[in-house]
Amino acid sequence: MPENPNSKNPNALPFGTRVNNYVIQEMLGDGGFSIVYMATELPDWKRVIIKEYLPSKLARRGKDNTIEALDDESIPRLNQGRKLFFQEANALVNLNHPNIVRVTNFFRAFDTIYMVMEYEEGQNLQSYIQKYKGNLSEKFLLTVFPSLLEGLKSIHEAGFLHLDIKPGNIHLCLGGKPLLLDFGAVHKLQTSRQYQPGQVITPGFSPYEQYNKKGYVGPWTDLYSMGATMRSCIEGTSPPAAIDRHENDKMKPAVDAFGKQYDKKLLSAIDWAMEVDAMLRPQNVDDMLLAIKNGRPVSEKLPGSN
Repeated sequence: MPENPNSKNPNALPFGTRVNNYVIQEMLGDGGFSIVYMATELPDWKRVIIKEYLPSKLARRGKDNTIEALDDESIPRLNQGRKLFFQEANALVNLNHPNIVRVTNFFRAFDTIYMVMEYEEGQNLQSYIQKYKGNLSEKFLLTVFPSLLEGLKSIHEAGFLHLDIKPGNIHLCLGGKPLLLDFGAVHKLQTSRQYQPGQVITPGFSPYEQYNKKGYVGPWTDLYSMGATMRSCIEGTSPPAAIDRHENDKMKPAVDAFGKQYDKKLLSAIDWAMEVDAMLRPQNVDDMLLAIKNGRPVSEKLPGSN
C-alpha cells in the first residue's frame, strides 16, 4: 500500500487510491463520523468532494483499506451507523437548493459508505473570518445568512437536522454565493439516539442539548449554531462553549457588545438564536429569518431587556 501523506489522520485513504470511479487526491478534513477528501472523477478527471463514513470511536482502517470495527462491542453500532448514513445519503441526494452543497452520488466500498458532492471554487468562511479577524460587515451578514437559512430550511423540511453548522462548514463560492457543507452529522428529526456513538461537538457552536445524550435536538439546535456562526463573523473568535454558559453565562449579549457597529435588530436575532435554553430560541427557520429583518419578537424578550 502506498505511503499515506495524510499523517494527521492515519485512517485517511492514501493519495491515488481508487474508490469506485474516483481517485483520492488529498484529505480536506475529518470529524467524529467521517473523513472528507478532494478527489477526481473518472474518466473526465472532474474534481469532486468525497465524504467517507468512518466513526473514529467505532472503527479504523484495516487491511486493503477496508473499514473494521475497533472491537466486538462496536460492531452493532458501526453497522447501524453505516445503515443510517446510507439512508441519509439517499435522502440528501434528492435535495436541490442553491445554498446546499449538491450531493451527486453515494455508494458502498471498503465496507463503508461514500457520499460524493460537487466541488465549487471559493473560500471557507472560517479562513475568511481569520483573515479579517471578524469585523465582517452588516451587509455581508445580511447577504450570506438569509440564504444559508433558506438552505437549512430545505434540510429541515426534508426531515433532517444538520447538527454541525460552524464557519468551517460554510463555503463562499466565487461570486459570493454561500454553501452549507458537511452532512457528516446529519440526523433524522425525532429519532432515537440508541446507536449514536456520541454527538459531534464543536465548542462555541454546539448548543447545550448536544452535550447531553438525552438532549432533545431539533431545528432550534441548528439555529443556535447558525447564530453562533454569525457572532463569530463579527467577533472573530468562537463564542464560549454552551456547556460553560449553562453553568455560568458570562457572554455579553451581542446587542450590548456590538450595538454601536451593527443594527440592533440583527444583533437581537443573534442573541435570540444563542439562548442557552432551547425553549427560549426561535423554533424554526422562518422565525429566525423574520427576526433578522425585524428583531427578536417583543413576546420573546426576557424581563428587563430593552
